[in-house]
Amino acid sequence: MIPPLVDRGPGRPALGQTLGQTLGQTLGALAAFAAGLLLALMIAQNGALSRATDPWLASWLAHGVGTLVAGLLWWLSPRPPTPEAAPPWAWLGGLPGALTVVLAALCLNSPLGMAGTLALLLLGQLLFGALCDGLGWLGLARRRPSGKDALAALLVLAGALLIVLH
Repeated sequence: MIPPLVDRGPGRPALGQTLGQTLGQTLGALAAFAAGLLLALMIAQNGALSRATDPWLASWLAHGVGTLVAGLLWWLSPRPPTPEAAPPWAWLGGLPGALTVVLAALCLNSPLGMAGTLALLLLGQLLFGALCDGLGWLGLARRRPSGKDALAALLVLAGALLIVLH
């Protein structure tokens, strides 16, 4: 939840602190929204490549291009890498990535289409994210899901069902 710019309640942070937190959260929310747009674009591109070739080659090519782009961005990055700080399981992030590309391409090229694929993808991400938050999996701080989280999940489920079952 993004806090208000001005909160005059007792024991609340000063305006400057709240404004800084709000700007940070707003930028984070915009970055997450942009990532969602890029994810939809990636799925569409990989789906087209999958139709022209096959899902496995499309995934391989997508990850090859992604490797080149990520390598260039890493090389241009001013921070020194500290790979020893990463837990061993973190090095396997490409496995779910490759499977995600293949599964999304298969679903996109099915009767689900783009909207159905993205709706179910979002539902899966939301439910797995809530599980990771609640149990503190994957090095995340434990965050107990609230009633609002449950309501949001139900609304996403309802939306996904409306899209898929139209």
